[in-house]
Amino acid sequence: MDTNVQQTVASRVALALQRHGVTHIFAQSLPSAVILAAEAIGIRQVAYRQENMGGAMADGYARCSGKIGVVAAQNGPAAALLVPPLAEALKASIPVLALVQDVERDQTDRNAFQELDHLALFQSCTKWVRRVVVAERIEDYIDAAFTAAGSGRPGPAALLLPADLLRETAPRPAFVRSLALGAWPLDRPRPQDSLVLEAASLIASARSPIIIAGGGAHCSGASEALAALQQDCGIPVLTTNMGKGAVDEHHPLSGGVLGSLVGPGSLGRHTAAMVAEADVVVLAGTRTNQNGTDSWRQLSMGTKIIHIDIDPAEIGRTYECLRLQGDMRETLTILRSFLLNSDLNLRSLSRQSVINRIASCWERFETDNRAQALSSTSPMRPERVMTELQALLTPQTIVVADASYSSMWVAGQLRSLAPGMRFVTPRGLAGLGWGLPLALGAKAARPNDPVVCIVGDGGFAHCWAELETMVRSHLPVTIVVLNNGILGFQKDAETVKFGKYTTACHLGNVDHSLIAEACGCPSVRISDPLDLAEHLGRALQDQTALLLEIMTDPAAHPPLSLFARMDEAA
Repeated sequence: MDTNVQQTVASRVALALQRHGVTHIFAQSLPSAVILAAEAIGIRQVAYRQENMGGAMADGYARCSGKIGVVAAQNGPAAALLVPPLAEALKASIPVLALVQDVERDQTDRNAFQELDHLALFQSCTKWVRRVVVAERIEDYIDAAFTAAGSGRPGPAALLLPADLLRETAPRPAFVRSLALGAWPLDRPRPQDSLVLEAASLIASARSPIIIAGGGAHCSGASEALAALQQDCGIPVLTTNMGKGAVDEHHPLSGGVLGSLVGPGSLGRHTAAMVAEADVVVLAGTRTNQNGTDSWRQLSMGTKIIHIDIDPAEIGRTYECLRLQGDMRETLTILRSFLLNSDLNLRSLSRQSVINRIASCWERFETDNRAQALSSTSPMRPERVMTELQALLTPQTIVVADASYSSMWVAGQLRSLAPGMRFVTPRGLAGLGWGLPLALGAKAARPNDPVVCIVGDGGFAHCWAELETMVRSHLPVTIVVLNNGILGFQKDAETVKFGKYTTACHLGNVDHSLIAEACGCPSVRISDPLDLAEHLGRALQDQTALLLEIMTDPAAHPPLSLFARMDEAA
């Protein structure tokens, strides 16, 4: 950047974004000065219809690109609508930078139009929030925001930009900045060797060690390191919902997703015993949250726990453990190195029996699930939809799911084909409506890879408008709407807890295919399972926008532990 040429602060912001490798901003024209300057130098604006969805697009982009996602918005109500997706990014450890226009500096605290205390607003849902008031410091603050988002435990940062500041001419900076900070993770610290050596000794001497990998595997890009540790050291791997895809689930030492998917008809019903019987459990990149541990019931008292995480506050939050604080990829790499220099005789002797046990778990799951997976009934079983989709997946396919049942069908029914395959779900806070915008962000990040988005009719109602964004922005996604006419989890959970459910649980008869066509998106409404493969296959192969509305059985629900007694009684 030529710092001798006079430029506005907005131009400096755009050039700093370009320096950090930013190619996309999810915005709706505001802050106008910044977006105009960004578009002038080739940064693409993906114009969302609503800020909540724009924040989720930036989240999906960050998850699939390895770059920090950037979203921009106006002050006041627009800024307030960024709170939900930033809160999701905070809990899910996804780096997103929010550029928020603020009122002019001399209008502060005078009830200016749409004035709000944005510092207070964003403190609960970001790692870092600042308001820039001095023009010559703009590069400092841009770099600090990227550093906050991409370092340590990744997460969102917010930068407040007063409108008058953006129009101001920026003086020459005291210090010229040239580094690119837009890729994440920005730093890769590792634990001290003595602790990793202690962990290696525990694993090598264990009777039945096991690894539970969480979303940190994807955040760290640790899938290959995890797969190498699994293969070379003979350690079985299960994942949380967010960790799905961290390993090839066809590997003989992969036990799929566990978490709360342990009810009748689940894989976890068979694999949970492996965790309960393990004498050493390696928790890798997981925050040991409620859904990832089936309400903290899956680890036995007396089990030795090794916890690997970038965030020191997450280590030992629930379980006392050997603390390996650091980047997951770097930590697993050095752990594997130490293990390969250890006596792995116990791992070698037990390898085949562990492989046999895992194979038996998969076989029993497939037997339990066969009737639903091959069902020809109408309305359709979601398991049948997942079976047809599985046959069309490749390791490059990105599968995105909305919160609630959509996430659970994907986590429990589909099977990863390679280490690092992406299954993107909003499991930080699990808010409904983020499926489609996450998918649009993923498509912007990886335009050459097919993206399929699984949503329920309840969650899809939150984001219908972004169908128009998809068409206008040329971000073709295959959208599968599982239309069962109800708020499924709410109805089933209330039935279990109270024996009845409220009137809100039944939805109106909406023809989503007509909504899609009104937005210029081709659509098909499917009731016959025999029609699934043709339409899914064509959409994924051609990578064209298509909405498939599939009429599904309202009585179907994923095999969650919450419903176990009800399902067993049935």
